[in-house]
Amino acid sequence: MKVYRHLFFDLDHTLWDFETNATETLHQLFHDYELARHGTFTLPQFTARYNEVNHALWRLYQANKIGQQQLRDIRFVRTLTKLGVAEADLPADISARFTSILPHKSAVFPHTHEALNYLKSKGYHLHLITNGFEDVQHIKLASSKLTDYFEEVITSETSGCLKPDPRMFAHALERTEATAAESLMIGDNLECDVLGAYNAGIDQVYFNPGKRRHFVQTTYEISSLDELRTFL
Repeated sequence: MKVYRHLFFDLDHTLWDFETNATETLHQLFHDYELARHGTFTLPQFTARYNEVNHALWRLYQANKIGQQQLRDIRFVRTLTKLGVAEADLPADISARFTSILPHKSAVFPHTHEALNYLKSKGYHLHLITNGFEDVQHIKLASSKLTDYFEEVITSETSGCLKPDPRMFAHALERTEATAAESLMIGDNLECDVLGAYNAGIDQVYFNPGKRRHFVQTTYEISSLDELRTFL
């Protein structure tokens, strides 16, 4: 079995449970801004439409078609107008409130801390490589008690590019003084994490908790983080 020394984790949707944390935040905003008074949508509809809009905007962001601030500025405008809210009635600060509240949520995937403790005990060097925004990723790590596990946190802003761009992985290897042959990428996104790492010559672990069907060949595939100990 191949020997790895450096393990690179994605953060959102891999360790930090973005869906759970975002849903809690959206519920808070729905009630704080009394969005039910508009009478055109329910809380589940608000959450579902936000997720739909946000995912579409993140795909554009990862394709370098929109910027960070543009993503933040328009996601709630687009969500609420699609739900029938007039632009004049849009809460002016709802996007800023979401961005300030969300990173302080602490939900992580099952076995996250146990798996990281195990890997640290085995002497692996643990790092993060994330497309998430620099100003919130460190807050997420602190809120979920993940900071101390990682030696390096590589973000798209510090590297100047986004996964799956091979330059981001090259930057991560240079910053951690690792080689591709001794490195392993663990993430939930087939394009950004798996294919991105593959194109950079790095082995991959596809984290697939929903056991979604796909046709991408990966070095390893797991549906639970505790499965990492079966080959590491």
